[in-house]
Order: sequence, then structure tokens, then C-alpha cells
Amino acid sequence: MPSHDRIVLGIDPGLANTGWGVVAQRGSRLACVAYGCISTDTSMPLAQRLRVIHEQMGAVIERFAPTCVGIETVWFGQNITAAFATGQARGAALVACAESNLDVGEFTPRQIKLAVVGTGSAEKEQVQYMVRKLLALDHEPRPDHASDALAAAICYTTHDGPDGAGGSGTGGLDALVAKAIARDEARAQAARSCVGGSRAEGEPAFATQRGSAAREELLSNVRKG
Repeated sequence: MPSHDRIVLGIDPGLANTGWGVVAQRGSRLACVAYGCISTDTSMPLAQRLRVIHEQMGAVIERFAPTCVGIETVWFGQNITAAFATGQARGAALVACAESNLDVGEFTPRQIKLAVVGTGSAEKEQVQYMVRKLLALDHEPRPDHASDALAAAICYTTHDGPDGAGGSGTGGLDALVAKAIARDEARAQAARSCVGGSRAEGEPAFATQRGSAAREELLSNVRKG
């Protein structure tokens, strides 16, 4: 099994706000390096807003030197106009990635939620919570665009990491998820013992309700190479 020591960039594209997050992967270990958000003003001409996204994403790539990138695909929901704007921002960011010859992994929102939380129907706060736990952060990344970008980077490691796309499972991330859940369940149990509550204060309900079905869904839906 090849060793994966690399820097992974995650991108959550948007014309007004494009989130980015950088994750270091060493084998099965993941760590947050940096994250942020590229914002453009609605008063600017479209071409100038896209230039800002392209140039600032290029600066991020130059600063942190990732070798690969996970980026969210455009979801065409009810707001088609917003989806087209997101697609344009996504293109500007992808050009910056192509200029540095980064390997690109494109993932749907459902794939990202599935990789990070264990269910493709997870709520945004659930994704933020698990990003914080998986990367051992002491707070949830803000703004939420940056948290979503970190989630895209984490998703990349499940599709092209140890035992990921080229193997038979979810590799190191699966163990990280299990450890994060175990820590939360232990903390929740301790809180119930002390105060008689149903779960620790501030703990999302899903953290102690993810059963074997969610885990089986994660294991069965990660793409194989």
C-alpha cells in the first residue's frame, strides 16, 4: 500500500463566497493547515469578480503547495440563476488549480456529506461538527463556506487515500470517524451520569444516533478506483 503524505486543498465554490481549506494527510492522519474564504462584492462587474476568485485561489495554492484538490460540484436546485453563478466561480477556481497541475476530485454535496458524516442527507451543522472532530479543532471553522471546503478536502482523502479509491474501504478516515464518535459517546455518557440529561449540552443529536446503517452506507458508497 502506497503511503500518502500530501497536502489536499478543498474548495466550496460560490460567486459571492468561495470557501477554501487545506488539509495535511500523513498516512491515515488528517490535520487542518489553514482555511478561509474568498469574497467578492456584488457591485463589481462579473468578470472582475471571477478574476478575484482566480487570482486569490492561485495565491492560496502558491502559499500552501497542495498536490490535489477536492471541489464540490454544482447542484442545480430550484435557483438556476444561483447555480450558474456558482458554476462560473467554480470554473475560475478550477483554472487556478489547472495552472498548478493539481489532481482534481469532483464530488456532489451528497458524496461529501456521506464521507464526512456517514449519511448523504446530513444537515449543514452536522457536517461542521464532524469536520471539527475529524480535524481535532477546538472550534468549528468559520465561515461555513470554509468548513464545507475542509469537508471537500476530507472527502478527497476517502476517494483517493489509504484504502480509498484504489483499495477496499474508507481507509484512515473510517478509523478517524469511529474515534470521533467514540469520544463523543463517552463524553455524552459522562454528562448523563452527572446531570441526568439525554446528551451533552451543545452536542448535535446525530452524534449518538448514527447506527450501523449509516456506517454501511458510507462503506458501500465510497467509489472504488
